[in-house]
Amino acid sequence: MTAWHPGLYVVATPLGNLEDLSPRAKAAFQAASLIAAEDTRVTGRLARAAGSTARLISLTEFNVRERTPEVLAAAVEGVAVLASDAGTPGVSDPGARLVAAAHAAGVRVVPVPGPSALAAAVSVAGFDSAVTVFAGFLPRKQGERRARLTELAGPDRMVVCFESPGRVAALLTDAAEVLGDPEAVVCRELTKLHEEVVRGRASELATRFRDARGEVTVVIGPAEPRTAGSHADAAALLAAFRRAGARRSAAAAEVARLTGADRSALYALWDGPGGDGEA
Repeated sequence: MTAWHPGLYVVATPLGNLEDLSPRAKAAFQAASLIAAEDTRVTGRLARAAGSTARLISLTEFNVRERTPEVLAAAVEGVAVLASDAGTPGVSDPGARLVAAAHAAGVRVVPVPGPSALAAAVSVAGFDSAVTVFAGFLPRKQGERRARLTELAGPDRMVVCFESPGRVAALLTDAAEVLGDPEAVVCRELTKLHEEVVRGRASELATRFRDARGEVTVVIGPAEPRTAGSHADAAALLAAFRRAGARRSAAAAEVARLTGADRSALYALWDGPGGDGEA
């Protein structure tokens, strides 16, 4: 049986299926005097179902600094719980700042592990990769998103990211165009009634999930190694980078890496017809 010493307990909660709430997570809710969560309505229902009488407060990116002293004070006196709406707190949410503050203040921090969209997606992706890169939410602007993808991806890496349903198709299209159309896996509504786990080429998945709904986690497999391509291939890719808003030096370097074309030639090509001379 767990001994509940004073501290901040970081409690993972179900992604959708309530049966995934662990006995220890339930006991943490029961032992807590205060529970901090982004959406107190969602976590409140879960806490009540677990038999908790703890006080709930919201902890968002807008109030985390203001609420941190209150949570830490509760953690010094007894059990304070940090929970997310779904999954593991501190992964692409403001809870990470609260945890950092707890460490800085010398407050005991205890993980109560459990459901995680990141771990769940990796487990069903089936990519045998030496390196897993978690990207969180990628930039909304296409040029920035493509640059981030090319920075993170590689032949020995898989990239995991969260994405809103309205931008999943755009993300997959970008992956197809700048990473050589690698295989990817879309995990939609994990553990919920309409759960989907689909693997295929990024371009194919972009079409399939053009009108996606619900929570989405995307795993992009290792970038396809490219052999030296034709001048036309390199020029077309360079033009795509330019349209996406990339800078000339970065675009030339990346197209050279992807196609085997000469970097200096690509740099000069940028100033050809349609070029704007941007450095």
